[in-house]
Amino acid sequence: MELHEKKCIPCESGGTPLSEAEAKRNLEKVTPWKLNRNKIEREFVFKDFKEAMKFVNNIADLADGEGHHPDIHIHWNRVMLELWTHSMNGLGENDFILAAKINNLKI
Repeated sequence: MELHEKKCIPCESGGTPLSEAEAKRNLEKVTPWKLNRNKIEREFVFKDFKEAMKFVNNIADLADGEGHHPDIHIHWNRVMLELWTHSMNGLGENDFILAAKINNLKI
């Protein structure tokens, strides 16, 4: 099953982060996301603030449906998303599932 076809699993109680090798294998499936220490991140650029905010609202709907939420940084026409599983202080499969679903959004 492809990552974008999976559903995020609740993980409030912690758990073990993916190994570096597992994270790198999953990262290949969600290009152009980039690994930054214990997070994955991606920047999106829009024509203006209004378009950036429409995108952020779509992300909010998607994230709420999955029960897994990115850190969102908004800078006028740019949106930077960071994904990591706070409860395990690292990357879990949910981060890559949500990244894959974000990649499939119409921008």
